[in-house]
Amino acid sequence: MNASELLANTLSPDASTRQRATEQLENASRENYPAYMLMLSSELANESSQIHIRNAAALALKNAVSARETARQTQYTTRWLALDNDTKSKIKQEVLVTLASPLPKAGGFSAQVVAAIASVELPHDQWPDLIELLLGFVNNLTNPNLRIATLQTIGYICESIKPEILSLRSNEILTAVIHGARQEEPSSDVQLAAVHALYNSLEFVRENFEREGERNYIMQVVCEATQNPSVAVQVGAFECLVKIMALYYDKMAFYMEQALFGLTVMGMKHSDERVALQAVEFWTTVCEEEIELAHEAREAADYGEPPEIESKFFAKIALPEVVPEEDADEDEWNISMSAGTCLNFMAQAVADPIVDGVIPFIEAHIKSPDWHQREAAVMAFGSILDGPDPSVLTRLVNQALPLLIGMMNDSNIHVKDTVAWTLGRICDLLVVTIKPDIHLHPLVSALVTGLQDNPRIVTNCCWALMNLADQLEFLEEETEPSQTSHLSPYFEGVVNALLRVTETTSNEANFRTSAYEAITSYVTHATNDVVPVVQNTLITILMRMEQLLGMQNQIVGIDDRNNWNELQSNLCSVVISITRRLGDGIQPMADRIMTLVLQLIQAAGKTSTVLEDAFLAVGSLASALEAGFAPYIQAFLPFLFPALKAHEDTQLCMVAVGIIGDISRALGSESARYANVFMSALLENLQSEVLNRNVKISILSCFGDIALAIGVAFEPYLETTMGVLQQAGAVQPNPLDFDLVDYVAQLREGILEAYTGIVTGFKNTEKVGLLLPHSSTVLELTQRCLADEERTESTLKLCFGLIGDLADCFPNGELKQILLSEWIASELRSKRGMSPETKKTMRWAREMIKRATT
Repeated sequence: MNASELLANTLSPDASTRQRATEQLENASRENYPAYMLMLSSELANESSQIHIRNAAALALKNAVSARETARQTQYTTRWLALDNDTKSKIKQEVLVTLASPLPKAGGFSAQVVAAIASVELPHDQWPDLIELLLGFVNNLTNPNLRIATLQTIGYICESIKPEILSLRSNEILTAVIHGARQEEPSSDVQLAAVHALYNSLEFVRENFEREGERNYIMQVVCEATQNPSVAVQVGAFECLVKIMALYYDKMAFYMEQALFGLTVMGMKHSDERVALQAVEFWTTVCEEEIELAHEAREAADYGEPPEIESKFFAKIALPEVVPEEDADEDEWNISMSAGTCLNFMAQAVADPIVDGVIPFIEAHIKSPDWHQREAAVMAFGSILDGPDPSVLTRLVNQALPLLIGMMNDSNIHVKDTVAWTLGRICDLLVVTIKPDIHLHPLVSALVTGLQDNPRIVTNCCWALMNLADQLEFLEEETEPSQTSHLSPYFEGVVNALLRVTETTSNEANFRTSAYEAITSYVTHATNDVVPVVQNTLITILMRMEQLLGMQNQIVGIDDRNNWNELQSNLCSVVISITRRLGDGIQPMADRIMTLVLQLIQAAGKTSTVLEDAFLAVGSLASALEAGFAPYIQAFLPFLFPALKAHEDTQLCMVAVGIIGDISRALGSESARYANVFMSALLENLQSEVLNRNVKISILSCFGDIALAIGVAFEPYLETTMGVLQQAGAVQPNPLDFDLVDYVAQLREGILEAYTGIVTGFKNTEKVGLLLPHSSTVLELTQRCLADEERTESTLKLCFGLIGDLADCFPNGELKQILLSEWIASELRSKRGMSPETKKTMRWAREMIKRATT
């Protein structure tokens, strides 16, 4: 079979033919990689070959040098760089020649291949003349196809290669791209390719943006392109403006005043929705930047410093011109949704002034006979609820609530959908404005009635009911479940209505999952007078779990399996919430829950999301039953250890480590009989090179849980554990690697938690002296953590607690010298802002040190 037939077969509608051809290609690539690559480049360059075969050749070439997974990309890079120079040169020559193909599609395919090879070679200082060659092609005015394909290539290269690798050539690249994007360019296809290439190059032309003359020219070309006769070019130009605003906000004041304000406001009114969407997106980006700058200004003020970049308050200036668009469409991201999002960000950026700017629009349209205008008015109202001071909005919401509740009976589905979303926003952000004696009955009734409506409306009603339960509970500020609440009279009706929603086999618009999430909120916040309803809900949920487990043999196909998995996860979430709410009151149902969960773990196979939820259900049961969980451990351990060994499944492994902590805390000293197997498994996991580093932090913290639970029985593991913690505590991050800085901060917090558990476990026992040789190491880490200016509140509290615990362990002066260190005295005199809880811990630590040093 020749190359073209083989490539044609990879596109065959027949699955077996397709698979056979793909396998043959893979074999060819393994057996003789150079010949395979030459065959593909030759087929791509062959002008007499059919276009779909050339497409297949380009795809195979690209996939042979680039991969998404890092490990595979490394392998592909090594393989390509190992090719002899003649072979590489011939392949590169053929793909470059194809850029000039009379068939634009072939040039486009080749552009992707050139970029894929460039992304391998340029970082290794190879193909040094590539950029020069491409710039020559762009300036070849006789061949528009070559210019278009070359600009596409430059765009792909800019997108896939780190900016610093290309920054030395940024002037030449920018010159070529801007030249193609100018309004004098006769071909709109060339302009479009140039604008897309410019979009991808914006990150590495920072130096050019620093120079006013160059910046002016770039901005002039982009602004002119927004007025291009081609709508596609206009859209691309507005996309560039959005990205420029995100990257170079601090340089934009002059251009906003001269052009951008007018262009984008006009763009929002453009007849083509694609242009209008980008113009709206521009202002969303402005608002996002100014929200972030306001946050940074507040942080800088706390330290008595000026902000690095000052806000220009573009959004506030633009406010009078911003009104929501009047349009709606059921399925797609449209201008109405985009305008709503923009308005939402604008409300956060400008706060109170948004209200006076938008209210006239709402009042003018909310009772309009045209449903588009009614929907736009409600969308506008819902979009300005986050940002202004609640006191500014309270009167408005009080006035609007009866009208909005009534609009849940609107004749138009889009209006009802947006009303339900707005009511959900009120419940979430402004529950203080809901007067229980006036609004609660009509509000709950309207939302429960909405549960029988269109799936999208059902989803929003579930979300609103969930927010109502969460926020009313938060408002009442009860730490323990109270006897009754404002929602008690409606509790049973709401939960039963939500259970009816979940009886369906469909999950369109995610409404079934939303209903289960709402049930979870209601049982979490259940007051004592509705506990019988919670118990009945548990029985219903367990019956559903049983039915689902009985149906697993009837599952046909991936959709059925996904539906089954999703339902089991939903049911587990409810069981977890009920278990946490009932505490030891779950005891009568514990056997049944544990039996079902273990069956579920067996049935789930390797479906990690279901396994995670099943394990979390076990953890919640252990926490609720405490010592009463002991009878279930032997049955559960055979499922726990394989999960701990699933090193490539980060979430499952993390949950399994958490379960060991749950069991240790639940059984207390009785968990000592399992300590050996637990510690062996955890220490083995720390040796794994595959296991995610965040799981390792959880393991260190878990050592503290085990030590705290079993006290002096932890002695056999003490030396090993302290050695591991000392080694982990010595890790120092590169201050310029922000990810590593964050990781080390979390790592240190995990180590502090481990030390706290170990020290507390040995405190007030005859073996407390075993801690003495390790005390200086523990205190060195606390000193390092306290010296970190970015330390978190939780780290601060752990450090003070640990210092106090060590002082408490050795009250007879054994640590007197180190406890009287200047750094400890200085930190315990600290007046820096901290929570009352942390201050309390600091004062306690001071007392313990006083006792241990006098």
